[in-house]
Amino acid sequence: MPDGAVAAGGAAGGACRTGERTMSEERFVEGVRLSNPDKILYPEQGITKSDLADYYVAVAERILPQVAYRPITMVRCPTGQGKKCFYQRHAGSGVPEQLGEIVIPGFDEPYLYIKDVPGLIALVQMGVLEMHPWAVTVEHPDRADRIIFDLDPDEGLGFDSVIAAAKEVRERLTAIGLQSFVKTTGGKGLHVVVPIEPTAEWRDVKSFAKGLSAEMAADSPGKYLTKISKAERAGRLFIDYLRNDPTSTAVAAYSTRSREGAPVAMPLTWAQVKNGLDPCAYTIATVPGLIARQSSDPWADMPSVRQLLPPAPRA
Repeated sequence: MPDGAVAAGGAAGGACRTGERTMSEERFVEGVRLSNPDKILYPEQGITKSDLADYYVAVAERILPQVAYRPITMVRCPTGQGKKCFYQRHAGSGVPEQLGEIVIPGFDEPYLYIKDVPGLIALVQMGVLEMHPWAVTVEHPDRADRIIFDLDPDEGLGFDSVIAAAKEVRERLTAIGLQSFVKTTGGKGLHVVVPIEPTAEWRDVKSFAKGLSAEMAADSPGKYLTKISKAERAGRLFIDYLRNDPTSTAVAAYSTRSREGAPVAMPLTWAQVKNGLDPCAYTIATVPGLIARQSSDPWADMPSVRQLLPPAPRA
């Protein structure tokens, strides 16, 4: 299941809208028809369906390498954030022509995937507020090409504890020759992502992630745990390796979240991951301007990284 509750949550904040807009019945973006483009999707910020489409056009060059040609799970919120939302994995009826479908061996129903910018806009038309791609491509749907460590702190922990955990994960990966990338989640955690060649079995990918996570928990049992139990998490950070399973997903880099404040899951450089980092600073309103000022995408090198899955660590 994708991370994060579908119900409203997270930190408040974001941009305020002023002035009035003329209501319109439709708008075409990248050749895709948006019905009711002035529908409010984020009530607190006044962000409309049209605004969301503009956001995805602005970040398209960044997000497409992270979501294109990957089976995707969507969080659809047709009436907006804070109201009824639901997950959709399978194609179903009435699939927009801009989306692709793939039948994956072992699964009965076809899954959807995005191919291009019109596909992003088609999701906006569907009321999708979150994209959660699989760690596979449609070319190799039975082989993971990413390892994901989801760092999920107890409610009482500050974000600096998440930063420390992310750095430790990176150090352990670097020690065995693996390059890693990091992003905010649009919530209270961080994701450390390791690109790998799509050659290993899922069970081996999960075994590696579990082994490294268990190693950290064994070395610092007062700080980390690998059990999902909320009752046992008090004062500790959960290193979630369970995303490394078929159909398990993690929110896409640059995806919006269905949470208060209209947050975005934002890729970072490792130099940015330091005490004082504010994950709530990355929103639909702020991210386009931030990336316009960046000299390059922090995750630009990810598609070209070639590394093999090593043997699983033993805690």
